[in-house]
This record gives sequence, C-alpha cells and structure tokens, in this order.
Amino acid sequence: MNPINAIIISGEKETLQVLKKFEEENAMIIEIIGEAEGIRNGTMLIKSKKPDLIFLDIVLEDNSFFEMLEQLEFSIPKLVFLSAHKECAMLAFKHNAIDFLLKPIDFNAIILAIYKVIKRREMERSYQNHKINSINILNSASQSNDYVAVAFLEKIELIRTSDIIFCKADGKYTVFVLLNGTRIMSSRNLGEYSTVLDHNYFFRIHHSYIINLRHIVKISKKDGYFCEFSNGAILPVAKRRQEDFNKFIKLKE
Repeated sequence: MNPINAIIISGEKETLQVLKKFEEENAMIIEIIGEAEGIRNGTMLIKSKKPDLIFLDIVLEDNSFFEMLEQLEFSIPKLVFLSAHKECAMLAFKHNAIDFLLKPIDFNAIILAIYKVIKRREMERSYQNHKINSINILNSASQSNDYVAVAFLEKIELIRTSDIIFCKADGKYTVFVLLNGTRIMSSRNLGEYSTVLDHNYFFRIHHSYIINLRHIVKISKKDGYFCEFSNGAILPVAKRRQEDFNKFIKLKE
C-alpha cells in the first residue's frame, strides 16, 4: 500500500511537531509532503501537491476554503480537523471531515484518523471499480470502443473517444485533453488507459503522453519526432518509441 500523502495547514508549532514525529515513526502509512501556516499558502500548496489528506488546524473566517476545494480539478483531499475547542467539531463534520482531533492530540487519535481515510478511499475505489467494470462489460458486449470511462474518486465520466486529442500523465493522475478545449482529470494513471483505449487510433508516444491519431495535423522529423495537433499542441515522440510509431502510422496510411 502506498502511504497517504498529507499536508498540514497550521500556525501551531506543537501541531507540526506532533504530526512530523508521527510521520517519522509511521512512514509506511503517511508522508507529509508540505506545510503552510495560513489558508492562502495552504491553497497554493494543495493545488501544487494534490495531497490525499489535509490536516487543518486553523480558524476559518468563512466558507471560501471549502468552496475552493469543490472547484479543484483533481480529487478533493480528505480533511482531518484539529482544534482545542470541542465546538469546532460541528463545523468539521458539516464540511464532511473524515475526523476531528481534539488537542492536545496523541498518536492513537492520529492513527485512527488515518485508518478512516484509508477505509474511505478503499470504499470509494471499490464502488468506482464496480461501476467501471459494468461499463466495460457493456462495451465488450456491444463491441464498442466509442466511449471510455474516466474514473475520479467523486465521479465517473463517459468520454467519447473521438473527442480525445491526447492524454497526459500528471503524477499519479491522468489528464484528458478534449476537442472542445476542456480538460478532465482522472484518478487513474496513464498506464491503465494505454490498455483500454482503442489501439487502432491511440498510441503512447512518450512516457507522459497517449495521443489520438485522428487529431494529428502534422508530424515534424526535424531534431526528433514531434506531433502537432488540431488544438495547436506539439508533443514529442520518445526516441525509443519512434520505430513503433512509424509502423503504427504506416498501418493507417
């Protein structure tokens, strides 16, 4: 099991010390990938690091932080609130917190909170996999590759494959770049989609990209291979994939 990636938003040194100490002794289950003292820096950290979990130990003046979370283009991180005030628990659970830890916190409380995060993720993924398997069975029965199920922890979207220009790896996520200019984030990695997308049209030109042949407008062979697409994007073909790419194109000519 991969450790939970967490960030801490707190201005309290004691909170930081306790959570960092816990991480040192439990590196198999949690990795703290960033810290911020306030909401502004915390928001920037969330968007850049895409954590699984946020430890939130700060007084919030309004709902703008939660509104920001709802607008994220990737899976909304799980929330664990920390506070010395019991009345803050109501606010925490109002905003779907996984847990509320009353300070001073101890290791037992932290490990129980992380266990809840792990179980919630397992439940979401189990439900998601069940839905995707049902879609795949229907696609197989109809022998149709017209759509692909794009998995996100909060939802599943069906995308018409002809609308996909290319797919891009973004860490553990995959970004689908579509013909209408929209981008859809998936919680699955790029490698999983390389086996799902129609091999008649989709080719992995690079460790970070799967492209749709139908949207290539030009291929440049100067200083390496580069594909230009209908939306103006230009992507490189990795050297070790150039020979296979040539064969792939010839099959379609």
